[in-house]
Amino acid sequence: MTERPTWERLDKLDQGIVDKLAQDARISNRAIAAELGVTEGTIRTRIKRLQNEGLIQFTVVTDFRMAGSPNLCMMGIDADPSHVSDLARALSDIPEITCVVVLLGRYSLLAMGLFTNIEQLNDLIIDRIRPMPGVQRVETSISVHNLKYEAGIAKITRMTADD
Repeated sequence: MTERPTWERLDKLDQGIVDKLAQDARISNRAIAAELGVTEGTIRTRIKRLQNEGLIQFTVVTDFRMAGSPNLCMMGIDADPSHVSDLARALSDIPEITCVVVLLGRYSLLAMGLFTNIEQLNDLIIDRIRPMPGVQRVETSISVHNLKYEAGIAKITRMTADD
């Protein structure tokens, strides 16, 4: 099994390309090349390699308000520690759930999704999540007002010495 490259293993040019694309994914290879002082072909080759290695991907991220008036719902899930990994994978396979995070703290897992009505959320929890092996408790929170929600932000950055 080959180890996947991490941010620290990318050279300065790759990091620069990722930074430029994170700011504006529609930026041209020519513009990136000009800003980073290399040829357009170099940028094209590097982007293709980063994509092939699974380090970057291009996707359209829509603001959830485009779906009408859904509710952003969070489910804090207490789970038997021996089941957390399997539960995380199973939750990730549920189409209605758009985010699954393994936590240390109040909950073992946090699952989030957009739901157009409370009945849809309730059915998901009662029929599909609670019966999963290892689930001990599910606590829901429903967003009533989003002060800040940036649909296009999914950037993962490296830690600095201050972190």
